[in-house]
Amino acid sequence: MNTQTTAKPAWLKRSLPRGPEFERVRKLVQGAHLHTVCQEAKCPNIWHCFANHTATFMILGDLCTRNCRYCNVSHGKPLAPDATEPESVARAALALGLTYVVITSVTRDDLEDGGAAHFVRTIEALRETLPDLIGVEVLIPDFGGSESSLRTVMDARPEVLNHNIETVPSLYPTARPEAIYHRSLELLARAHQINPAIPVKSGLMVGLGETREELLETMKDLVAHGCSILTIGQYLQPSKAHLAVDRYYPPDEFDDLKELALGMGFKTVASGPFVRSSFEAQALFSHN
Repeated sequence: MNTQTTAKPAWLKRSLPRGPEFERVRKLVQGAHLHTVCQEAKCPNIWHCFANHTATFMILGDLCTRNCRYCNVSHGKPLAPDATEPESVARAALALGLTYVVITSVTRDDLEDGGAAHFVRTIEALRETLPDLIGVEVLIPDFGGSESSLRTVMDARPEVLNHNIETVPSLYPTARPEAIYHRSLELLARAHQINPAIPVKSGLMVGLGETREELLETMKDLVAHGCSILTIGQYLQPSKAHLAVDRYYPPDEFDDLKELALGMGFKTVASGPFVRSSFEAQALFSHN
C-alpha cells in the first residue's frame, strides 16, 4: 500500500477560526458520550463547523466492522448499540440549536439489519425533540445490500438519503476492499425507486489516483441511478498509515467538475477542496 505523503499546496492551507463555540460543541458532544464524524474522520472542516455550532453525529458506536484504507474511523469488533443514543443525539442537537441534522454511522456488518432500526429511532427522537426541525439527512452504509434495511430507513422519510460512492470502481480493491461499487449504485437506485420525493445524494473523493475519464463515468453512473445531489472533495491522508494522496486538484478544476456534473443532470453540486458529504448540508438540501 502506497503511504508516501505529498506536500499540501497553498490552497489547502487556511487559518483556523477562533472563539468559544468550538470548545462548547466539543464539550457538549464529549459530555453526552456521543461521536461525530467530524472528530472520528479528522474532517478538515471541524473547526469551521464546530465554531458555527454544527456537527454531524455518528451513531452505532465508533468502531467500524470494515477497514477502508482512506478512512480514519477505527475498525474492530463493536459493542452492542446503545439504546439511549437516539435520545442523547436529539438532546445534543437541541442544545446546539440545530434545525437541520445529519446522522451517519459506522458500518455494522455484525447487526442483522446493519443498524437500520437504530437510524429510524434516531430520526424519530429528533422529530420528537426539536420543535424547529427543518430536516434530517441520513448518510447510511450499504447495509450489505439489504433492501429490507434500506426500506426501513426510507419508511422513516428522512429529508435526504445520502450514501457515498467514495471513489471510482477501479480503486475499490485498494481503497475500500470490503465494499462493492455496483452494490452502492443499486442502493442509490432503490432509494430513488422507493420514494422519488426524497432526494438521493452521494459523494466522491478525488486525488486517490483516478483518471478524469473514470471520474466522469462514475458521475454519469450516479445520475443514472437516481442521484440528484453530489459532493466532490479532495482526499486528504489522515495519517501515514493510510493511502497517500496521488494528486491535489486545484480549485479551478473543482469548479470545472461542478459545471460538468450540473450538465449531466445533477440538481445540486458542491465541489471544492474542502467539500465533504455533510458540509453545508442544509444549504444543499434547500437549494435542491
